[in-house]
Amino acid sequence: MSRQSDAQEILKVGAKVMGEVERNQQLWEAPAAPAHDVYTGVLFEALGAPDLSATALGRAAEKVLVFSGLFGATSFTDRIPAYRLSMGVDLSPAAGDGPGRLGGYWRGALAEPLRERVGDQLVLDCRSSGYAAAYRPHPEQTLVVNSFTEREGTRKVVTHFAKHARGELTGMVLRAEQMPETVDQVAELAAERWDVEVRPAAGRTPHQLDLIAAG
Repeated sequence: MSRQSDAQEILKVGAKVMGEVERNQQLWEAPAAPAHDVYTGVLFEALGAPDLSATALGRAAEKVLVFSGLFGATSFTDRIPAYRLSMGVDLSPAAGDGPGRLGGYWRGALAEPLRERVGDQLVLDCRSSGYAAAYRPHPEQTLVVNSFTEREGTRKVVTHFAKHARGELTGMVLRAEQMPETVDQVAELAAERWDVEVRPAAGRTPHQLDLIAAG
């Protein structure tokens, strides 16, 4: 599909990253690196993977899942090649009887293995909505992280700051003397850095952790 003339349209990418799309054509032969080195962006920069201690990196390898349009989900340290394929892509036009929208495809494929992997642990959910579609743990065991700036009583969501806050909080969790295991423990840790509000789960809506910074 990445060789087709309409690859840019199907993959929903800008012209500047078409070089990355070309990498999709050599996935089987491409060099691989730990996922935390391959994935870039505001969230991963704020997490600070290169500065994690051996203990924190071991925690990340065991506890962190990174959702992927290509792989479904990887661990923090799985070795993967560089690629370009977001969870929001619909592969039906390119593949005919292909998987269709990747969020729905992976939701079916990941449900059982992730149910076993996660068990009854608390899930600290730092994903965007497109990636959250691939797997939804039970609301009572899920804590969704939101980020706001507040100025003169008005709150505003800024995508850049939200990603940064989620990455920073993930790094704090991994570096904590004892990793938090409950909603209250995560909120207590987050309160060291932000004003914090917790909204309890209700029906199908998970617990919400609101991180509030001055705008």
